[in-house]
Amino acid sequence: MERSTTSWLRTLGIQLSLCFALYIVLNLGQPQKLVYNDNGSPFDLYFISVRGGFRSLQEQTHLLKLMGNVAKAYDLKFVVNISELGEDDPLMQNVTRLSPLLNVPWYTTGGSKHDGFGCFLHQVKLPRGRMLDILSLNTASLQDTVVVGSPSGKRGNLSNWLTRTLKATTSDWRVVVGFHPLVACKENEEEFTAKLINEPLHHIFVKFGVNVYLSQQGCFSYALQDNVAYIGNPGLIKENSRLGYGNGRYRIRTEMTDGFLLHRLGSLEMVTYFVTSAGEIVNKIVVQQRGRQVM
Repeated sequence: MERSTTSWLRTLGIQLSLCFALYIVLNLGQPQKLVYNDNGSPFDLYFISVRGGFRSLQEQTHLLKLMGNVAKAYDLKFVVNISELGEDDPLMQNVTRLSPLLNVPWYTTGGSKHDGFGCFLHQVKLPRGRMLDILSLNTASLQDTVVVGSPSGKRGNLSNWLTRTLKATTSDWRVVVGFHPLVACKENEEEFTAKLINEPLHHIFVKFGVNVYLSQQGCFSYALQDNVAYIGNPGLIKENSRLGYGNGRYRIRTEMTDGFLLHRLGSLEMVTYFVTSAGEIVNKIVVQQRGRQVM
């Protein structure tokens, strides 16, 4: 009992130290490495995912400054921009003025020039011979087929590309990104539960061991379905919107909140923090390899 209490206090102390140090990095711009790294390893890889779209110039500059502080402190490897505007996204256009992010690669959803229908695979080498797959899906084509009613058209092309690409890789981690969320809310009395929007894509995720699907946030900030973690990037949250969780709990936001997700990828887990534009860490998600668990 005594040993269990000591272990719990040590874990709590480490997490508080991480949050405090990250707050200093975000708000004071100190490019220092963290002494307490939330059980992290020197071999961990850090990247950011951020919701693109239109913001005022002041809001863009402030958000990119916070991201630049993180880039310096964590040796950031790349940024994933979740946007339906592709490479014309205003946030990406403005980043060229900020030196801390100049040398960090940016990958964006929507309208990618990598192929004819806006999908691409980017592979990142990890320490010890491991590999991370970043697969971007042009989910706008899914919305088009809903309207047109032709499941064998663009939707079929998207599914075929995803299946073919996943079959051809043997990476340790697989993260799929798209603009549109694939999990919706299902209201049951006073609770909200997660409901899949696209079952065929989800079956492909499960079959080929996709760990995470990143998108803009719908009604859930994250949900776990059949060992696949669906994580939504809040971006600008509208007033009175529900910031929900896949276990049915939710809370109401009455203010505008902007920010980004900081991801730490290790050999066995991916830890995700939602960092607000005020430099506050308000959420933490842990995904075990092959998406076995989310906390």
